[in-house]
Amino acid sequence: MINVLLADDHSIVRAGLRRIVEESGDMVVIAEASNGREAIQLVQKNCPDVAVIDISMPDVDGLEVTQHLLTVYPNLPIIILTMHEEDQYVVRAIESGAMGYITKRSAPEQLVTAIRQVRNGVRYLTSEAGNALARCVARGSHAKSILDSISTRELQVLRRLAMGHTNREIANDYHISIKTVDTYRFRLLKKLNLRNNAELSRFAIQNRLIEP
Repeated sequence: MINVLLADDHSIVRAGLRRIVEESGDMVVIAEASNGREAIQLVQKNCPDVAVIDISMPDVDGLEVTQHLLTVYPNLPIIILTMHEEDQYVVRAIESGAMGYITKRSAPEQLVTAIRQVRNGVRYLTSEAGNALARCVARGSHAKSILDSISTRELQVLRRLAMGHTNREIANDYHISIKTVDTYRFRLLKKLNLRNNAELSRFAIQNRLIEP
C-alpha cells in the first residue's frame, strides 16, 4: 500500500481526495492536514510515501511547505494540488522541488496516476502544466526576472486584485488582515514599478497570470 498525506484547508476537498485515493485499492490516506504548519508536523509524525499538498493554504502556503519538507526529507515525493492553471504557478511548483503538479479540476481523473508515478520517481505534470512550463521557457528571462521578485503570497494577491476583488474579500479568503493585504499591494506596486490596480491588471494579463 502507498501511504498518502493530504493537505488542504477545505474539509470537503480533503474528503473528496480521500475517496479518490482509497478507491484505488493500493493506497491509503494516513494523515490529513488543514494548513501548512500542520502538514509539516504530520509528515514528521507519519512519514508518508507521498504528500499531496494544496498550494493555497493559510499561514504557510504549499510551496513553502514543499521547500521546508524537502530540506528534511529530500526523497519525499510531493504533488502540488491547485486551482491555479496560470503559468507562473507551475514554474514555482517545479522550482520548489515538487515531483507532481495537478489541478483540482483534473484530480478525479489524474490524482491516482500521479501518486503512483511520483512514488516510482517519475515526475507527473498535466498536459496543461507541461504547456505552461514550455511557454515560460519560450518567453525567456525578462518576464521571469520580474516575477521572481514576487513571493507566492504576493502573486496570489496580485491575481485577486487584478480580477477586481476587494482587500476585504482577499483578506477573508486567505485568513489575513485587510492591513496585510494593503501591505502586499504596496509591495507589488513598488516591485513592479506600477501605480494602481488598473496597471496591476494589465501586468497580470500580459504575463498570463489571469485570463483577459
